[in-house]
Amino acid sequence: MSDKPTNDDFLRQADPMRRELLAHCYRMMGSVHDAEDLVQETYLRAWRAYDGFEGRSSLRTWMYRIATTTCLTALESRGRRPLPTGLGAPSAEATAPLARDDEVPWLEPVPDSLVGAGASGPAGDPATIVTARESIRLALIAALQHLPPRQRAVLVLRDVLKWKAAEVAEAVGVSTAAVNSILQRARAQLNEAAPSLDDPVEPLTEEQRALLDRYVAAFENYDVDDLVHLFTKDAVWEMPPFTGWYQGPETIAQLTRTQCPAQRAGDLKLVPVAANGQPAFAVYLREDGGYRQFAIMVLTLAGGAVGHVGMFFEEGLFETFELPATLPAEASAAK
Repeated sequence: MSDKPTNDDFLRQADPMRRELLAHCYRMMGSVHDAEDLVQETYLRAWRAYDGFEGRSSLRTWMYRIATTTCLTALESRGRRPLPTGLGAPSAEATAPLARDDEVPWLEPVPDSLVGAGASGPAGDPATIVTARESIRLALIAALQHLPPRQRAVLVLRDVLKWKAAEVAEAVGVSTAAVNSILQRARAQLNEAAPSLDDPVEPLTEEQRALLDRYVAAFENYDVDDLVHLFTKDAVWEMPPFTGWYQGPETIAQLTRTQCPAQRAGDLKLVPVAANGQPAFAVYLREDGGYRQFAIMVLTLAGGAVGHVGMFFEEGLFETFELPATLPAEASAAK
């Protein structure tokens, strides 16, 4: 009887890795849709090559090598995925006309459910480590997009997956010395723009839960005056594909008054979701007696206030989050 591995062996062993590989590709690409495509390509390449897998590394390590190579190849022909703050322009005036740019490949949020963010597991379980909330935070993913692809890969493999330098060198095709040099440059650039990978993401406090309840109520009741008090003094609001970004509670409130199509209580409905290991909401806008999909809103909290809001208007995201495109009017029943 032959001990040669079979494709059935591959499928049985590799399929449980799908979510963590999706998280890896998302960190590299900044797009859940690109990540899903590249995970599929990774599995196809691995399946075709599995007869030659000799077991000199674990199957997980082998799969990550293939996924990393697949991402680096894809990035040769694709630009980075920014948020509006990453375009280099100063903050915008709230009353200025909105400028929309659908040609920019914008950063996308990812549903926690797709990458296992926050999933519990035994300490040291690789699947738990690689899907930790700390490594898919929106600010971190945005900062990774500013790194050249190879720097991005080295930093993710070393600092997220905790690979040894020699393993990273083999995966990205450089020397161990080059890995250490690349990592040093990547860390220096990342530290200027993103939270540390070592910063823990703590469970929401009661104060923060109350803040989120108040935030939802302010939008659903169109209480813009209360909204002002929920942000930090330097809070940032951005909403791709619109290129502007806005800073400060008063500016955000003015933006809501002048640019938001909602004009009165009941025009908006916020449904809690989970994205990037952070609080998030699916926002629906009243239309024709019901509600239609409007945007996915991802919040970054700073203590007892909201420090950043990313509001993503790509309609395909509702399908990604497995959300209905419309809600009936009764879904807005007063609390």
